[in-house]
Amino acid sequence: MSYKRDYYEVLNVPKSASKKEIKKAYRKLALEYHPDRNKSPDAEGKFKEISEAYAILSDDKKRTQYDQFGHEGISGKYTWDDIFRSADFDRIFRDLGFGFRGFDTIFDMFFGGRTRGRYGPLKGADLRYDLEISLKEAAFGLEKDIRVPGFDVCDTCHGSGVKPGSGTKNCPRCNGTGEIRQTRNFGYMHFTEIQTCNKCHGKGVSIKNLCTDCKGTGTSSRLHRIKLKIPPGIDDGHSLRLSGKGRPGFKGGPNGDLYVVVHVKPHEVFERNGSNIFCEAHIGLPQAALGTKIHVPTLNGKAKLKIPAGTQTGTMFRLRGKGMPRLHGWGRGDQLVKVIVRTPTKLTGRQKKLLNELAKEIEDEVTFR
Repeated sequence: MSYKRDYYEVLNVPKSASKKEIKKAYRKLALEYHPDRNKSPDAEGKFKEISEAYAILSDDKKRTQYDQFGHEGISGKYTWDDIFRSADFDRIFRDLGFGFRGFDTIFDMFFGGRTRGRYGPLKGADLRYDLEISLKEAAFGLEKDIRVPGFDVCDTCHGSGVKPGSGTKNCPRCNGTGEIRQTRNFGYMHFTEIQTCNKCHGKGVSIKNLCTDCKGTGTSSRLHRIKLKIPPGIDDGHSLRLSGKGRPGFKGGPNGDLYVVVHVKPHEVFERNGSNIFCEAHIGLPQAALGTKIHVPTLNGKAKLKIPAGTQTGTMFRLRGKGMPRLHGWGRGDQLVKVIVRTPTKLTGRQKKLLNELAKEIEDEVTFR
């Protein structure tokens, strides 16, 4: 497993840095390591690293998750598309004079999108499917058949996007590259601006030659039935990657991936915290004073819990091994049971008399802490 540097270290900012300071640090490093300016062999790698760090730390939710759990708080929860699309790369690059479409530049450069130069085979787009399951299903795992709106290669053009028999006449504006390049000079610096051809929309062929059935996309929309295996212990927000189940590639490129994002529905009794679960048991005043045994609901049925005499409200008991399985790990978490002592509010005359007699017997004093 490769070592991944701390995001704050990558941008050379303290953990207390403001969003403004983080953006300023990224702008400086992006100008230094952008591959169109820096031709050293490690420039692209460093540019990817600082861009990933900025994408996480510039988003409040992702930054909070990273601060709490480190890289584990991000890995598996987001697709690369989710991570990079939320950042304002477009504006930053435009302000720096690169003129690139910020998100597309980074995503395509490093994660399987458009290759520079002539328009050739492209990887298909990734797809996302949101799946809701119960807490018990998350605890024990399950196999589920899901029907996912997906895409197949167009039967008419076989994925080429070109009308059969029409040939492959190049777009006259971009000469078949799908891109328009313009070089801009800023003093001693030269920047190349790359934009999708607005005549063929990146296809590289004349619009008159596009397949009429798929409108040049090379794909057709269909429902796919997929057998999905959900591992025990999966948490809310985790995503499962199904390789090659996304959109078909273009001109022979590989299929994209399907990301199934799992959402665990709230449970009527339990709350989850990692591999532990939590619930409350409300008992009466006599039970707390004299002690008792209660049956506590768990994910595996009911379990006996002994409540000692004199138990105070708010006391926490632990049922070891009654929590959630540890995802990709060993054993299970625990179930925590918080005892809440109910104070009676509607008393009969006899009950009031008995409690008054009890109060005189006990003579409990009020204390402050």
